[in-house]
Amino acid sequence: MTAVEKIEEQLASLRIAKRSTLSEEPAYLLDIDVSRPAQSEGSRFVAVSCSNKSIRVYNRETLNFLREYSGRPGILNGVRFAHRCDSIVFSACSDGTVKCWDVRLATQKAVQVFSGYPSNVFISFDINCSDLIVCAGTEKVENDTFLVFWDARGVTDCASTTKEPLGVYSESHNDDVTRICFHPIEPSLVLSGSTDGLVNMFDINKDNEDDALITTCNSDSSVSFIGWSGKDYKQVYCMTHDEGFCWWDIAQLDTEDPITLLHILDVRDSVCVGNNSLHYLVGGLYHEKADKLFLIGGTSTGNIHLISCGRDGLSLAGTLCGGHAATVRSFCWNLTDESLLTGGEDAQLLLWKPGAVERSLAKKASMKIASSVQNRVRVHNSSLKSRKK
Repeated sequence: MTAVEKIEEQLASLRIAKRSTLSEEPAYLLDIDVSRPAQSEGSRFVAVSCSNKSIRVYNRETLNFLREYSGRPGILNGVRFAHRCDSIVFSACSDGTVKCWDVRLATQKAVQVFSGYPSNVFISFDINCSDLIVCAGTEKVENDTFLVFWDARGVTDCASTTKEPLGVYSESHNDDVTRICFHPIEPSLVLSGSTDGLVNMFDINKDNEDDALITTCNSDSSVSFIGWSGKDYKQVYCMTHDEGFCWWDIAQLDTEDPITLLHILDVRDSVCVGNNSLHYLVGGLYHEKADKLFLIGGTSTGNIHLISCGRDGLSLAGTLCGGHAATVRSFCWNLTDESLLTGGEDAQLLLWKPGAVERSLAKKASMKIASSVQNRVRVHNSSLKSRKK
């Protein structure tokens, strides 16, 4: 059995190990991250970004609820733990800030606030692998769209201080910046994705935006997810709001070979999922051990499809059933113990592990939240002003 076949078999064997208890105020679970462990320990915390404008923190193993942070009146977008301190969690806020909390402290107050400029509405962000730089992307306001950068050093040493930006990029996108994603091992490399269809790659060590822009890849549609893959993470991929998929090999930039590995306009039409259907994509995960990229997709009734990516196309690796009762909106893959966390519109947070047995097998009733939530969850339209490099 090849390494890839073994991984695919392992993914297909994922079963529900734990479910979080439903909170008093059910909400869509829009983003998930797990804390990075110390050398020999397992990760301790899970943080979830919710549609009720809050961040919820859970125990990683039991999924017991620990804390909740609010961005009110602003809306929190995304959640990330620091790489080198497993108790520090970040989220971008529509009030023009990125906030940072220490989950060890019994306080709602942010230990650090990264403030943007007056018109900024942040809808995406990330922190680089060395925890030195935070970058956030804005909605388009009038004709302006920004990537804003801050120095993140000393975040654990400062009590509730506010930091001003180091600088901005303002010329490379002409619509909402929906995604920011730093390189997993190269702290100066960052990707940005936008509703303008572009995925830009920057080296922020350069002196100005023009020099920093390494390449622009055009997905021809509104970008919903971006990531890095391949050996040494020299590949870039994205998904679009109309369920398209693009995959590029950045290592080919200085050669005569084309950089596009795969471009699929609608993944729903290209993956055979048997009796099930594929309604949407959630995101992607690169499995280092198998050197394999997988996509996560699903159905409106909560089934989760694991899709294997190859240069010859996409194929179904497995389907996880019996967990969620509505659309799955978020996931987080943990390479250490080969587990998967998923969150959905049924307000459930699930922990899946290979061969696990759930003690209570009763599937939770559908908790599809009332449509008022949809007014608070931004859905980007696909009318584009694309430009090609």
